[in-house]
Amino acid sequence: MRPWENLEEFLLPSDENYPVVLFNGPICTTTGLYRVTLLDVEEAKELIQTFGFVSAVGHHGSAEVLSRVLEAEVPMNRIEYSQKIGQKAIALKLKIRPPEGLILSASEMAQIGFELLLLERLE
Repeated sequence: MRPWENLEEFLLPSDENYPVVLFNGPICTTTGLYRVTLLDVEEAKELIQTFGFVSAVGHHGSAEVLSRVLEAEVPMNRIEYSQKIGQKAIALKLKIRPPEGLILSASEMAQIGFELLLLERLE
């Protein structure tokens, strides 16, 4: 690895200063070592209340579901995001994989069922 490739991470503050990033599905945004665990709703709410959040939720239905579940206004925000080392992310994971090209509404997601995952980038 070239020394300048991780310069941004080297210069950034400790993980306690990072906002929680919200995703509409579990994703590794860059190479690294990740830990993924189930997260209950109360823990998720506590994380975003403590650290704040940035939305990288690219679908309206997912943003609506997360807004209701987390009791916070989660905007749809179709951005490229690279999770930092030490940063926590919350991902919405559907219980089944929908057919290719199907865009689900919030009510359809509720019918299918979902869980929240905590993604932590460790290195």
